[in-house]
Amino acid sequence: MPNIIPFKAVKPTRAIVGLVAARPYQSYTLDERESRMAYNPFSFLHIVNPGYKYDQEVTGKERYRMVQNRYLEFKEDGIFVQDENPSFYVYKIVNRHGHEFNGIIAAASAEDYEKDLIKKHEDTIAQREETFKSYLQTVGFNAEPVLLTYPDNAVIAAIIKDTQKGYAEFEFTMTYRDTHYLWKVEDPKTIGIIQEEFKKMKTVYIADGHHRSASSYLLYNDEKAKNPKHQGNESYNYFMSYLIPESELVIQEFNRLVKDLNGFTKEEFLIQLDTTFRIENRGIMPYQPKEAHHFSMYLDGEFYSLFLRKTAYEFHTALDALDAQILYITILQPLLGIDDLRHNDRISYVNGQHEMVTIKSSVDSGAFKVGFGLCPSNVHQMKQIADEGLTMPPKSTYILPKLRSGITIYEY
Repeated sequence: MPNIIPFKAVKPTRAIVGLVAARPYQSYTLDERESRMAYNPFSFLHIVNPGYKYDQEVTGKERYRMVQNRYLEFKEDGIFVQDENPSFYVYKIVNRHGHEFNGIIAAASAEDYEKDLIKKHEDTIAQREETFKSYLQTVGFNAEPVLLTYPDNAVIAAIIKDTQKGYAEFEFTMTYRDTHYLWKVEDPKTIGIIQEEFKKMKTVYIADGHHRSASSYLLYNDEKAKNPKHQGNESYNYFMSYLIPESELVIQEFNRLVKDLNGFTKEEFLIQLDTTFRIENRGIMPYQPKEAHHFSMYLDGEFYSLFLRKTAYEFHTALDALDAQILYITILQPLLGIDDLRHNDRISYVNGQHEMVTIKSSVDSGAFKVGFGLCPSNVHQMKQIADEGLTMPPKSTYILPKLRSGITIYEY
């Protein structure tokens, strides 16, 4: 029975929302950030990079305090305005590839995260959890929703569709050619229906934002412990989320690049692979796997297809059947000596938005020795792994939509 509630979002004004909205800070190169901040005084990047105002790099608690100051300045200048009534926000994204995402921005319960009513499929790093928790405690707001997904629901779908017939409060297109729309839902009856439909669900699933969810849960525990009058309805009991139906979630693969063959010659490596895979040399023609347990490999100027031998590998859990796990168990760990997928600098990842020629060019440049292409996983696999209490290897999924910061803000 997930508890999803409306909240009073802080939002940019309609006239400048497209100038405020920004991708996550880390997704920009230094030159991109500098350019956007130099020519756009409304960009949310000015808030999360507060030292720019003084041409100074700041870190830690000092940066957090300055983030809060920049945010308050945006409110004082009327760039951000808070809604008067708690609302749900119907949010639609149409990306440049034609994918359409329709969902609801709401506040999800940290207690539901604790009770596993909000399920996870990825491991998190404790240090990153603590860092972002400290950030939230200092700045007092969160500007990027966690992406949650739920089983398709006819009642919620009808409400979203009916809401979208009205005038959109926001409609703007970003430089990446993604178009965003937002409608506010503040009618108490409609809000109640949406909440009841979510309460009928057994669980919802984190699609993207595992660290933000975990940090919000740590914040909830800290604030509850410090509050002798804790009642359960305080803002820290919840975290901002964008909930979309499973059928609209797009999952793409992360391909792998490795810098060396761990001492093997090309011929020795191919012989080792032959134990577990049927191998076919595809020459210079790029090969993109289309089925589960099929892999692409680019090595020494040639593409290969690798088909998992059914007699060479056993499936006991949903995780065992995940291609990212198969690649790790059969090649990356035993042959290439990569135990830690998250921190080993011999391996890099390329998301599925890039074609196989990206792997080819990376290997041909000499920066990497071999590249592997995977078939993307699906929502059913993600849910199975979460339901079994297991976690995927790092960089197993590249999930769309990718959300922007600064469009709706949740204050603690």
